[in-house]
Amino acid sequence: MAEQAVGRIIKSDACVSEGVDWLSKTHPRFAAALEATGPLPLRLRPDGFAQLLQAIVSQQVSVASARAIWTKLEDARMTEAQPILQTSEEDLRALGLSRQKAAYARALAEAAIDFDALRAAPTEQVIATLTAVKGIGVWTAEIYAMFSLGRADVFAPGDLALQEGARILFEMPERPKEKALRRMAQDWSPWRSVAARTLWAYYHVIKQREGTL
Repeated sequence: MAEQAVGRIIKSDACVSEGVDWLSKTHPRFAAALEATGPLPLRLRPDGFAQLLQAIVSQQVSVASARAIWTKLEDARMTEAQPILQTSEEDLRALGLSRQKAAYARALAEAAIDFDALRAAPTEQVIATLTAVKGIGVWTAEIYAMFSLGRADVFAPGDLALQEGARILFEMPERPKEKALRRMAQDWSPWRSVAARTLWAYYHVIKQREGTL
């Protein structure tokens, strides 16, 4: 029953390869993109509180800044819920978090999410649970489901690189908006996560060719 509820879980490169085979046979344009990209990365990440906290830290700052703040949090042992609950927002700000992000960190800690239960929850429930926390949007929740939980049939249509990758690959006159790309991605089920990996990789290849990356 649990497997039926969550659908396929991507656990290895073999799972990604299975999705690649399906997409290539079902949608010829993906086959063309995959010829350009070569093998796709697995890109799995840990799940749990720290992963979501790191996503909050990374919002709207450079990679270098996010890494520096995260290092401070790690050094202060502030990457789990209980220490954050016992720390004031002022002390969290002293570690590099903005006032808003300090509030988001405490909101995440106060939410007391059962991360073990999320592993067996339907994807829709995962998204709803995470987006109920102040500071976590749909994009962050979808990325968590895709890479921390390994869900094979999740897409993140609000991602600008995915929108631009789809525009280029499908020769669209303009970049599709989030709702339009979400509808478009329905055709790529049950391997929407692999479709996303393909579009990210294809976007990267095209931008490298253009010399913009």
